[in-house]
Amino acid sequence: MKLHYQKNLNHFSRKLRQAGNLSEVILWNELKGNKLGYRFLRQRPIGKFIVDFFCHKLSLAIEIDGTASHNNRIKKDEIRQKELESSGIKIIRFQDRDIRYNLANVIESIKSEILRLADSPPPLEKKE
Repeated sequence: MKLHYQKNLNHFSRKLRQAGNLSEVILWNELKGNKLGYRFLRQRPIGKFIVDFFCHKLSLAIEIDGTASHNNRIKKDEIRQKELESSGIKIIRFQDRDIRYNLANVIESIKSEILRLADSPPPLEKKE
């Protein structure tokens, strides 16, 4: 699937990657380097939006709620999610506090979603 995005979002996504809040950094350390068998990108522009993490091969976006950028935005997030899902993207959401205090369960949920979406699942642990 070819995903288009608004070119002006490149600048904003770069700024978001540089700023990264704590929960994003924590989760990124678990996703980067194909650690779960798939490549994830951080602060990825899609359409007119930027998602926190995205795996192109699975069309899977991971969003973190409860951070400063998401407070009081529930309705906007619902509209945004519907638009992204209409493009064939599956979105899973986690609370900021779960990333910080319950990371093992978050990773298990992501692994389960990967297994559900994958045609032929790769090993979930990358051997170092």
